[in-house]
Amino acid sequence: MSSTDPDSVQRHTALDAVHRALGATMTDFAGWDMPLRYGSERDEHQAVRTRAGLFDLSHMGEITVTGPQAAALLDFALVGNIGAVKPGRARYTMICRADGGILDDLIVYRLAETEAGSAQYLVVANASNAQVVLDALVERSAGFDAEVRDDRDAYALIAVQGPESPGILAAVTDADLDGLKYYAGLPGTVAGVPALIARTGYTGEDGFELFVRPEHAVELWQALTKAGEGVGLVPCGLSCRDTLRLEAGMPLYGHELSTSLTPFDAGLGRVVKFDKDGDFVGRTALEAAADRAAALPPRVLVGLVAEGRRVPRAGYAVVAGGEVIGEVTSGAPSPTLGKPIAMAYVDAAHAAPGTAGVGVDIRGSHEPYEVVALPFYKRRK
Repeated sequence: MSSTDPDSVQRHTALDAVHRALGATMTDFAGWDMPLRYGSERDEHQAVRTRAGLFDLSHMGEITVTGPQAAALLDFALVGNIGAVKPGRARYTMICRADGGILDDLIVYRLAETEAGSAQYLVVANASNAQVVLDALVERSAGFDAEVRDDRDAYALIAVQGPESPGILAAVTDADLDGLKYYAGLPGTVAGVPALIARTGYTGEDGFELFVRPEHAVELWQALTKAGEGVGLVPCGLSCRDTLRLEAGMPLYGHELSTSLTPFDAGLGRVVKFDKDGDFVGRTALEAAADRAAALPPRVLVGLVAEGRRVPRAGYAVVAGGEVIGEVTSGAPSPTLGKPIAMAYVDAAHAAPGTAGVGVDIRGSHEPYEVVALPFYKRRK
């Protein structure tokens, strides 16, 4: 289906038949029919932590920006210094409204220059925000010698994540994976098909994201499955992707990030680069937000670990001394810690790790929680 189809029409990735053949439980996510799990989400989670997992992420939104002023456009449209990104590297950044509110968090890859010498970038947006980001970039491109192209139909995206992922990928490509740094991408051939090979991910583990044409998705998935047979690779759905990113302390748009928060409110002010050349959308509002955060720290994003077994959910109140001091943004049982965990924005006075007397209001019962620094989990390198 084309990306111009109405939102009411559910979209399917190029791997839809593969997921159904594997017995996946499917779910609607941002208008896409996506695999939630194939069997046990706990087993899938543990496979990524200890071996490797294979994900279909073809619902993500790819937008290509090219032209002589592509870098200048992105520096104006986004909060990061995209012009400083070298070819073959990637940058985590955000696109904000004029009032500083976060429209989405993004990964921007700088690809090789075109034959005409123009810069070329691949902007990857969250599935639920892809159209919003595309519309904003098109609107902000006025006056720049650059083209913004909707490439959501041009790519399938497959991720292999986990400690065994370098060996699995090495079995089906001759690309120099040893030389591929974290947050870098290079063109190569994987299982005989052309791909952008990126060392990025959303699990807290080493891993790769492979951008290929949709017609090559099935053969690539099958080749990776075969290469991973001997080391415990399993297909993984969106459910374990959420618990993996939660353990790794990675924000999710709509939970830790929203238009009602600036990057400074979210504790991610580091992505805003005031020292880059020229103006950018939201600069004035973000300068004011930075000043406010320095003078009076906003609520701080912290980790919470349950002392009991009850699981906190997004929107639950965080309490201390009978007062509401914050709100849970994400919560789930942690397969790695063996306890329920949550991320929450709490008042700065209660944000220090080990702060006593903090709880979560779960249906009227104030359940005790320990305040910890994020992330909950960090892989050994």
